[in-house]
Amino acid sequence: MKNIKRIEIRPAEPDDLMAIASVLVATWRATFRGIISDAYLDSMTVEKQAIAHARRMRVPGSFLTVAVDLSDGRVVGFASYGRSRGMPPAFDRELYELYILPEYHSAGIGSALVRTVAAHCRELGASSLFAWVLADNPNRAFYERVGARAVGEGRVGVGGERLVQVAYRWDDLAALSGAGRRAT
Repeated sequence: MKNIKRIEIRPAEPDDLMAIASVLVATWRATFRGIISDAYLDSMTVEKQAIAHARRMRVPGSFLTVAVDLSDGRVVGFASYGRSRGMPPAFDRELYELYILPEYHSAGIGSALVRTVAAHCRELGASSLFAWVLADNPNRAFYERVGARAVGEGRVGVGGERLVQVAYRWDDLAALSGAGRRAT
């Protein structure tokens, strides 16, 4: 884990797209090696991911938030979220992606990103949030540590393979976002 002094969580800007893509590619290669085929992981490019995230950034109701290490101005993590894609309407909003560079794990950045997402979703009138997480993701327990509960399973195609994923849901966005907490 890197020694971190200050992290800023803020909405992503178009100038962040290459950094977001770099975080995604590095994180996938570090996290999913042995779960997703090496050929697929090795074929991922920062350029293709930047294009995909540029498209996502233009979708109404879809949002990107970044975590920036203020010591060097580097984007070290991000979250993308928006309207639920395909789950029952009771699932208001979906956390599409949450990735933090491995050397920044266990520094509270993931929790800060999730709190920020939850607060924004509350502002948008949502009452719940969910995320699909690969069942074999070694970081899956993070979602449970931040209060999500497993509510279902599905399959997703990645690199020509069908992988099991688990749906995690947060029902109390006020608690998740830290709303109502007293400063100490």
